[in-house]
Formats: sequence, C-alpha cells, structure tokens
Amino acid sequence: MTTRRHRALFAAILLAAGLSGACATLGGTTSISEVQSNPGHYVDRTVNVTGVVTSSWGIPLVPYRMYRVSDGSAEILVLSDGRRTPTKGARVRVRGEVEEFAVLGGRSVGLHLRERSLKVL
Repeated sequence: MTTRRHRALFAAILLAAGLSGACATLGGTTSISEVQSNPGHYVDRTVNVTGVVTSSWGIPLVPYRMYRVSDGSAEILVLSDGRRTPTKGARVRVRGEVEEFAVLGGRSVGLHLRERSLKVL
C-alpha cells in the first residue's frame, strides 16, 4: 500500500472509532454502580440511566425536587429543577450531569445526578 492509502485508511479508522464512541455516549445507558464505583471518571459528565423510582419528594414553593432511581445494580439520588417529580414505582430514563457535594479522604460524598431531561417509560 502507498503512504496515501495508509493515511486514508488510518483516517477512516479514527473517524469510525470517534463516531462509535459518540453514539455510545449519546444513546447508551450507564449503570449506576459503574458511576458510583468510578466517580472520578463521571463527575461533571452527562450520563443516561434507566431504572425505577424508589422514592421521590419535594418541598412546596421550593424549586428543587429529588428522587432516587434504582437500576438493579445500585441506587442514585437525582436532583431536579423541574416542576414534576416521577412517582414511586415509575420506570424512567434520566439524562443528567454527575455531581458530588464534596470529596473527603478521597471518597465522594453526596454523589448525585443533576437532571437535564426525564422520560417516564
């Protein structure tokens, strides 16, 4: 093969790898246990999780609502600025940014998702 063909093949491989990674990030779901076991990798990144709402609550006249989602592997708190909170037992897909309140002794404290979008399935 010529150098030109090698470069074209290399560029095509890089493009395919980049597109497959982008597609996985956009449409795929991440397990909650993976987020919790490797928080440094996910903090400040947007992930999709799918699971069942185990509890939900909000305070009247306060703009924040919270609910917990379990995907069978673990459970995570979701902080929502939205007006509606899914009810307990609802199956949901949440797209949100992984955040933590603090890191103490190298451990993540208050790991949660800041809801960007919610779909009740």
